[in-house]
Amino acid sequence: MQLIQTVIVKQILTEESKQKLLNKYFAGKIQMQKEYEQLQFELKKLEKAKKYQASALKTHFEKELKKRHDKEKLYEFQIEQLHMLPLGSELKEKEVQALVEVNVGDNWDEVTGQRTIIIKNGKIEEIR
Repeated sequence: MQLIQTVIVKQILTEESKQKLLNKYFAGKIQMQKEYEQLQFELKKLEKAKKYQASALKTHFEKELKKRHDKEKLYEFQIEQLHMLPLGSELKEKEVQALVEVNVGDNWDEVTGQRTIIIKNGKIEEIR
């Protein structure tokens, strides 16, 4: 019989992976800034057109603007945290699903124990 089990994928922080993460976070932050500016522009354009109720329009756009601002702050926080982490640290990257074969007589604790895949510079370093 096969079971589906969640496996954690962790990344070992190296100079190369740190730079990739920094690039990813900076790109995300810039994207949020662009979306924020675009939403502000769209709001002004729609307010001038006066086709929609101003209060409802403003409420909707303020909600979207706040989302973008919060995501931008999250990217800033991630950048700060990444600068503080020493090389060699393990970062949780994601979780994936794996099929695990179980048979009569298997040790249940070993079969269901948490499994982890460790990646270093894009290559599997270890499976725990």
